[in-house]
Amino acid sequence: MWWFYALLSALFAALTAIFAKVGIAEVNANLATAIRTVIILLVAWGIVLARGETKGIAALSKQNITFLIISGIATGLSWIFYFKALQIGKVSQVAPVDKLSVALTIVLSVIFLGEALTIKTAIGACLIIAGTFVLIL
Repeated sequence: MWWFYALLSALFAALTAIFAKVGIAEVNANLATAIRTVIILLVAWGIVLARGETKGIAALSKQNITFLIISGIATGLSWIFYFKALQIGKVSQVAPVDKLSVALTIVLSVIFLGEALTIKTAIGACLIIAGTFVLIL
């Protein structure tokens, strides 16, 4: 079922790009990112509270907390740069180039997590990289 959630993620990421482009018209990109972040914070905590999942907080290790903080910083920086790119570029170019992150994630997962790189995954990553360069040039 992982693929179902991944497809939903892709759908909502696409909607995010469209709605964000309209929402940031004549608005500072950093302010827009901050507003969006507050909404995400409310939605995420609303889900956690509604599902009674706060008891998992006590089980978090220092490593969990450290890497969640680092991940949050990386996410914040990604959003800030994404919104700035959306503000000055076309959604049809910015969103696909942003998805270069998929290929970068594949490479980094092999290097840092020791995940196996299959030929199918390598070809897919190369195609994403090639497509990104086509859009940039």
